[in-house]
Amino acid sequence: MPKYRELNDVQLIETLKRLEARIHERFPDRGLAGVATELVALAPKVAKTARSLSKPNLLLRLFVLILLAAGIGLVFLLGRALDFNGVELQGLQFFAGLEALLNVIILFSAGIWFLLTLETRTKRRRALDQLHELRSVAHVIDTHQLTKTPVSVLEGSERTASSPARDLTPFQLRRYLDYCSEMLSLTGKLSALYLAHSRDTITIQAVNEVEELTSDFSRKIWQKIAVI
Repeated sequence: MPKYRELNDVQLIETLKRLEARIHERFPDRGLAGVATELVALAPKVAKTARSLSKPNLLLRLFVLILLAAGIGLVFLLGRALDFNGVELQGLQFFAGLEALLNVIILFSAGIWFLLTLETRTKRRRALDQLHELRSVAHVIDTHQLTKTPVSVLEGSERTASSPARDLTPFQLRRYLDYCSEMLSLTGKLSALYLAHSRDTITIQAVNEVEELTSDFSRKIWQKIAVI
C-alpha cells in the first residue's frame, strides 16, 4: 500500500507514547496519566490483532478441509447404500433410505456454511473484544474530564464539602482538556486499524461506532476549551 493511504500502526503507537510522556510530565499525579499508560499498553495488542485479520489461519483451514472431505465421503457412502434396483420390490426401504440421505445433505449443507465462516467469526470475535476495550477506555477518558468545568475556574465558586478539587489554572485546565481530546482521537484511530485488514461488515460497523463515540466525547471537550 502507498505510504499515505492507510494508518501506520508503528507511528500511531509512537504518537501515543509521546502523549503519555507529555501527560506524565505535566500531570504526574493525575488519574489521566494512568489512563494514558493503559492505552499505550493496549495499543500493540490492537495493532497485532488488526494485522492478523488479513492473514489466513492455515491450521484452521486445514481442519475445515479435512472435515469437509470426511462429510462428502459420508454422503457419498450413504448414496451408494441405496438400492436403486429394488425400488419396485422394496419401495418403503428405498424411500426410508432416501429420506435419511436428504436429512444428511441438509445437515451437511448447514455444516459447510458453519465451517466456511468459522475463520471469519473467530477473527471477528477477537476484533470485537478489543473494540469493546477501546470503547471502555473512551468512557474512562470522558469520566476524567467531567468535573473539569471552565466556569468554576474562570469565575470561581463557593465550595461545599463534596465539591471536587478545583486546583487547575486556566492554562492547566486547557492543557488537561486538550490531552483528553487527543487521547480520544487516538483511541478512535486505534480502532480504525482494523479497517485496513478486515472487510467484515460487523467489525466495520463496530469500528464506526467507536469513532463516533470518541468524536462525540471530544466535541464536548472542545466546547469547554472554547469557553476558556
